Amino acid sequence: MAGAVQTFATMCPMNCHPTLCGMLVDVQDGEVVGVRGDKDNPDSQGFLCVRGQASRQIIGNPKRLLKPLIRDRRSDDAWREAGWDEALDLIAARIRKAGREATALWSGHGNLANNYGLSSGGQMLTRFANLYGCQYWSPAMICWGLGGFGLGLTGALEINTKEDMGANSQLIVLWGANLASQPNTARHVLAAKKRGARIVTIDVRETEAAAQSDEVMLIRPGADAALALAMMQMIIGEGLYDAEFVAAHTLGFNELAGHVPQFTPEWAARETGIAAERIAAFARAYATTKPAMIVLGGSSIHKGGNSWHAARAVSCLPALAGSYGTAGGGLGSRHAALAHGGGFATIAAAERRPPGRYVPNQMSEITAALANGQVRVLLLFGTNMTSSYADAGRLSAALDKLDLVVCHELFMNETTRRHADVVLPGTAWLEDIGCKATHTHLYLTDRILPRAGEARPTQEVLKGLASRLGVQDFYPWASQEELLDALLDHPAAGGATIAALRGNAGRMALNISHVAYPDHRFHTPSGKIEFYSARAAAAGLPPLPVHEAPAAPATYPLALCQGRSLTQFHAFYDHGQALPLLAARDPGPQLWLSPGDAAKRRLADGNAIRVFNGRGEFAAKAHVTGHIPDGVVWMRDGCVGLNRVTSGAPALPEAALGLFHFTVGQAAYEAMVEVAAA
Repeated sequence: MAGAVQTFATMCPMNCHPTLCGMLVDVQDGEVVGVRGDKDNPDSQGFLCVRGQASRQIIGNPKRLLKPLIRDRRSDDAWREAGWDEALDLIAARIRKAGREATALWSGHGNLANNYGLSSGGQMLTRFANLYGCQYWSPAMICWGLGGFGLGLTGALEINTKEDMGANSQLIVLWGANLASQPNTARHVLAAKKRGARIVTIDVRETEAAAQSDEVMLIRPGADAALALAMMQMIIGEGLYDAEFVAAHTLGFNELAGHVPQFTPEWAARETGIAAERIAAFARAYATTKPAMIVLGGSSIHKGGNSWHAARAVSCLPALAGSYGTAGGGLGSRHAALAHGGGFATIAAAERRPPGRYVPNQMSEITAALANGQVRVLLLFGTNMTSSYADAGRLSAALDKLDLVVCHELFMNETTRRHADVVLPGTAWLEDIGCKATHTHLYLTDRILPRAGEARPTQEVLKGLASRLGVQDFYPWASQEELLDALLDHPAAGGATIAALRGNAGRMALNISHVAYPDHRFHTPSGKIEFYSARAAAAGLPPLPVHEAPAAPATYPLALCQGRSLTQFHAFYDHGQALPLLAARDPGPQLWLSPGDAAKRRLADGNAIRVFNGRGEFAAKAHVTGHIPDGVVWMRDGCVGLNRVTSGAPALPEAALGLFHFTVGQAAYEAMVEVAAA
């Protein structure tokens, strides 16, 4: 006789930050029998997209990794099952042979499935690397780091919350921010629209957000800074700026005022493809509509030419409008940002890192270190590295040279299949305790199910290695609950502990301000918004916002852009193919291209194609659509082969890498391509 169904509140394991979703999980006789949105979750209020619905298929999935696997040669027929002791003994022996400086850790979103926001998984990896003295590189470089760099130079790292936007904004500019990547924000956009707020979308294609917008401006890839500069020219030239705010809270206005006259709407029209009169009208509307909020894209807008310049230039606009520190103004909710007062404690032990020859957090240098033998052993936690890393062909060639590649995963993927020597089975989000955080709330993700097979969580893998390698004081806590309590020991958490969360239905409001910079103290050395950045100049970068026009296309005439879709997130769960619900909705790699570009190449919708340039090529199917302009093609990120054609060249000089606490060493990800029938 079947037992009673028990319902547990938790969080979706898909890390669509900043809009994480609450989830109710129904369990009967130790098996998940259903998942649905949690109506009592203050962030998601019952919403749960198809990605979250599909997550139930992680549990009991026949493709799930359940035992450690080892192989002596990198071929599909060489895998054998092993015990944990054998696997960890092998890894430790290879690490000792290579040496600590030739050993590296790298993690991805999969390591954060039950701890995004708090980042206990990443903090444990960082702590291990600091105490042992091995290499560790932040995963931010494949995502939001460059955008954060541009914002940081200006001084605008905090955001107003989505709740503030929905209640107070009169103009919302979705600048490269597609609602497919943060679906919970859409509810607040619509709430603002019902109040009468105007919605403007700026993007390289007509996204899901475009359908909810009053105006859509399709912009040439890499030209976002040009549009922002023309807006500055109009706002300053016509005296539409907030002189009082500028005088009190900014630095370098005179330099900016002398810099922008050259950036006329007519000039910007040539750079952006947007008509000059539309640019002028938009600049006036932005400056005169109070309050106006810009929601800046978190990842895709910063992959390609001029990647960080967009955030640098766009973040100057709220200062001219005087909207920083006001309800409904400033910059809106974005990936990996913090609300005012937000944050958590650290267990990383950075002060205990021994001297060493460390590879910088710079994609190009990491790939070089893997290729030239400086790194011999690589441990990957929850990341399909060859899917997310720029210039993936060069990366794969480098991985082929390593003495040992270890992957801690739930499912096989192209990195494990081609490059791994050891695969360690990881726990799913319901099989270990964690804690997640949005901009406004803290959520307990308690352990609900026993671990599948021989799966182990990150902390147990690292504890096993630490004991074998003599790493002292790696895990001084009596339990994972105590470790999480240490991270929660921060004013933003308001005294929260795991015990307190358990006694409060697993959730607590964070002690934050919904308005960023209410004290007008900004993240710069001067404490002011810096139109002119001496830090940038010292690092060899332009001190004022600029637009660097991409080189004119020659052999490869199509600008390849990437972003998110509603059915996928990076390359999670073997590109979603391990989960039947997502696999059934995934048509495989699809390349958006315009009818004009398709006709030139004699391509029709659904045709098998190859996408190529001098770096490599990959296979896809053509999606011919009028929702993208000529000269631009688009594909969701994480598709197999996509990054074989993207540039791994550094976007910033090494002198700029240490300006902020987060990683900014992202590659350019630029890709000009050609498309032909397969």
